[in-house]
Amino acid sequence: MKKLRTAIIGPGNIGTDLMLKVLRCEELELGLMVGIVAESDGLRMARERSIETSDKGIDAILERKDEIDLVFDCTGAKPHVKHAPLLREAGIRAIDLTPAAVGPYVIPSVNMEANLNSPNINLVTCGGQATIPIVAKINEVADVEYAEIVATISSRSAGPGTRQNIDEFTKTTSRAIHQVGGADRSKAIIILNPADPPIMMRNTVYTKVKNPDQKAIEQAVEEIVKEVQTYVPGYRLKVPSIVDGDKVTTIIEVEGAGDYLPNYSGNLDIITAAAVGVAQRIAKYQAVEEEASKL
Repeated sequence: MKKLRTAIIGPGNIGTDLMLKVLRCEELELGLMVGIVAESDGLRMARERSIETSDKGIDAILERKDEIDLVFDCTGAKPHVKHAPLLREAGIRAIDLTPAAVGPYVIPSVNMEANLNSPNINLVTCGGQATIPIVAKINEVADVEYAEIVATISSRSAGPGTRQNIDEFTKTTSRAIHQVGGADRSKAIIILNPADPPIMMRNTVYTKVKNPDQKAIEQAVEEIVKEVQTYVPGYRLKVPSIVDGDKVTTIIEVEGAGDYLPNYSGNLDIITAAAVGVAQRIAKYQAVEEEASKL
């Protein structure tokens, strides 16, 4: 299968972790990693792995638009709002790992197939990737009237980009819980926990449902956890769904793969793993489409 030619904008924690995952992926080829600080740790690591780098930011991407099929944007919400139209005009598909929400919200285990042709795919947030599958699955069997999620991550795994985008995180995650998860009303909260030793990413999902069938809810949650684990192995049900009247509480823990930051950084791992999963599916989809066009 022809590899999808990719590039990464933003050599911070998320971009560097993503780079290491892309390099292991048979369907993807990483040709360029760009930032704005030549001496950054991410660009240094890319050069050590024989990946071309640039400190010219998106301009370096646009100069090589004919050599790139897809760009992973790991910068921030405000930069991506500027990048998105430039990438679209250049004919380069974007997977947005920021809370900018320019394109449709995509959660691989929930609605990936419906958005494979989108020129700009938004992966919501790490908290969204961890909790929306749970909300969506509970909604299928119990009809979620209200959903509230609390994403708790180690402060050590929250880089400058995460800290600068906390407002966007809560707004984007809340909207996606409603639009993709199916909750009638929604709310999102993020907590940066300074505990030492650092804690694993922990996500608490509170839902108020109209049809509180405990057996159906437990089975639905177990099914979706297994599905998410196909692309995020460290995703696990910490506390099985507790049904108390019309209120359901589910707790999810995410352990990172330890590619760039330690295993407690599940918040990085879940969104970079989702990005690779989406890109792989796009590569396979395009391969099928190309074969079909030859018939």
